[in-house]
Amino acid sequence: MQLEQYFRRTGYQGPVAATLEVLSDLLRAHAFAVPFENLDVQLGHSLTNDPTAAFDKIVNGRRGGWCYEQNGLFGWALSEIGFEVTRVAAAVMRADRGPIADSNHLALLVRTAASDQQWLVDVGFGGSMTAPIPLREDSYDQHPFRIGLRQLSANSWQFWEDAGKGEFNFDFAAEPADEAALTRKCRYLQTSPDSGFVQSLVAQVRLPDAHMTLRGRIFSRLDAAGVATRVIGSCDDLVATLRDDFRLDVPEVAELWPRIEQRHAEWLRENELADTYELRTRPRNQPLR
Repeated sequence: MQLEQYFRRTGYQGPVAATLEVLSDLLRAHAFAVPFENLDVQLGHSLTNDPTAAFDKIVNGRRGGWCYEQNGLFGWALSEIGFEVTRVAAAVMRADRGPIADSNHLALLVRTAASDQQWLVDVGFGGSMTAPIPLREDSYDQHPFRIGLRQLSANSWQFWEDAGKGEFNFDFAAEPADEAALTRKCRYLQTSPDSGFVQSLVAQVRLPDAHMTLRGRIFSRLDAAGVATRVIGSCDDLVATLRDDFRLDVPEVAELWPRIEQRHAEWLRENELADTYELRTRPRNQPLR
């Protein structure tokens, strides 16, 4: 594992020093270069919390990854540069999901060489964060998202993001993670039928002024104008969308198409939208509405 290879993967060309400016530039470079994705979970490939495996997949294989991989790799790179990095175990939407959410997300607290201020950095939450935020209550515009922190108790915090349609969040304690708990939850999320990562294909990527998501057959682009959507029409369309929009060249995802179609039909029935569904399948060269 070499920093130079990681820098080439993310396109980072700046100085190598444990400063806030470097931290901000590294986070931004990673967020724009590496998509969030669960394709290996969908394809039945086993994943671990090992940063070496994440390096091989994301850097050498030019893939994306989920939180355990992305923040694991980013935390390794920051430590190599000289930042003080604390891996923290977070719980996504814990108020709604309860204790089952514990350790279902890995985030990072980082200190620079010149300050005791801790900064929350996260390149594994789907792409809403493009700059570090200090560990204190406040909110920030990182278009097209608004993000922030709430203090829940003396050592407990909640990160939140909102793009105008409701809040998505995770809770965490500002202390080193229970690594065994992270390992158990990493395994659970890729094997349990109740896991959303098992149920649906997901890919997300951050652009300087927009955010794109693929969830099953639904492709969406969020920017200052709002959300534009379309429905993926075929297995070839799926492969092309992942390749062209998310920079993920994984042709074997075509074999997932029957399951993706089935899950989409189930989702329509669950939401009673089969007769009134507003999205329409359209060619990739036809603009989103």
